Amino acid sequence: MAVATHTPPPLPPLFTNTSPPPILLFQGAEAHLYKTTFLTPETPAALKVRPTKPYRHDALDRRLTRQRVLHEARCLLKLVREGVRVPALLSVDWEPSGGQNQQRLTGAWMLMEWIDGPAVRVVVERWEVWMKKSLGDSSQEDKTAFKEAEENRVKDLMKRIGQAVGSMHKAGVVHGDLTTSNLILRPLHTVPGQALEQSFDRDKQMEVNESPSMEGEIVLIDFGLASSSVQEEDRAVDLYVLERAFGSTHPMTEGFFDHVLQGYSDSFKGTQSVLRKLEDVRMRGRKRSMLG
Repeated sequence: MAVATHTPPPLPPLFTNTSPPPILLFQGAEAHLYKTTFLTPETPAALKVRPTKPYRHDALDRRLTRQRVLHEARCLLKLVREGVRVPALLSVDWEPSGGQNQQRLTGAWMLMEWIDGPAVRVVVERWEVWMKKSLGDSSQEDKTAFKEAEENRVKDLMKRIGQAVGSMHKAGVVHGDLTTSNLILRPLHTVPGQALEQSFDRDKQMEVNESPSMEGEIVLIDFGLASSSVQEEDRAVDLYVLERAFGSTHPMTEGFFDHVLQGYSDSFKGTQSVLRKLEDVRMRGRKRSMLG
């Protein structure tokens, strides 16, 4: 029996002849993410393409795609203007140039600054593997002091995560999909163009023979589900989604989530009312879990 080969989705016309060609990193239900370049081959950039939906009416599909890509672009511009660490918007096109058929195929796209660094998810996963390996090593003389020092590093990281989320909420934007995959730990010192010489996969695996670095700044990415809101309920739901992400994906750090809230509390006035609302959201979440 013949095996069906995967056909990559079509690229917008502007990116069909770039060198090096765009590399498809992720293909989700709503968007495809590529790594490409901007102006020079040494300047990496992230290309996010929202493909058309052939099952939708043409006029409805155009309107929805246009609204969503423009809304995401406006959220990014607003956050950059407020000094929040997010990818800079380089270009956006909700109606790509070219023929009618090509336009229907490619949909809309955004070109953004490429953020070097691993996802927080990868950093914490590697740390958990390292901790299990190290604590099981009988040659470790003072496990209590070692564990305390390592946990303090994670607590500091989580505090910085809380500060990043707080700065976003202060700017009047809620993320909508706040998980550790959408938080990048950007090293403080990077070599321009270095990412192009390495794998295009920022989450590539490597041997966990040492505790991963947790130095750097937290950068928020992927605002496809973001919205402009200053409602306490919306902000509390953002925090609850992040808390559940830590609890389900990183069990060794679940007890440290208070440090995220501590960093969040330091970000802007009015956080206490958001944290009180978070308690209500938690209660509703527990109730749903019990009732199914």
